[in-house]
Amino acid sequence: MPDPLPEATVELVRAYQGGDVNARDRLIERCLPMLRRWAHGRLPNYGRSLAETDDLVQVSLMRALNNLKRFESRRPGALLSYLRTILMNAVREEIRRSKNHAMVSPFSRDLTDPTSSVVERVIGQQQIERYETALLELTEEQREAVILRIEFGMTYPEMARELAASSPDSVRMLVARGLVKLAEQMQ
Repeated sequence: MPDPLPEATVELVRAYQGGDVNARDRLIERCLPMLRRWAHGRLPNYGRSLAETDDLVQVSLMRALNNLKRFESRRPGALLSYLRTILMNAVREEIRRSKNHAMVSPFSRDLTDPTSSVVERVIGQQQIERYETALLELTEEQREAVILRIEFGMTYPEMARELAASSPDSVRMLVARGLVKLAEQMQ
């Protein structure tokens, strides 16, 4: 008999808020790989110091979980949006910190990775900024669906569960409409 579908993130949040301490572990198990996948390549090489992307992911997740008892999930998918926002802020903080505390060292050129991040190579920094701006023009529902699909790499059935959608096909259409609008906004 196939395994039942795992709980939606919103269900895990409610369980944790209701006192189920194991729900926190299940949330970490669910969210950590998605955040790592999303964060990969987001911290540019010049922003790297002692903090690596994985450190930022863990710090961001811990910040969110420390406030989870007070978190109000107004809609399905809200926790993943919240985590993405916290992680984006952590990346921005690290970049600012790195720029403010840059130290010139005779070894610095040898220790940095000469390649740009995966994301920067694929769409470039200016495109990332245009993408982030265009995301804000989507409806909240479209924005969450696009982020879950494109950035977190979720499948349509996973997204349907997370967004409490009627079917994977309805989510597929939501993503398609969101991507069309996103492309129009980016031009």
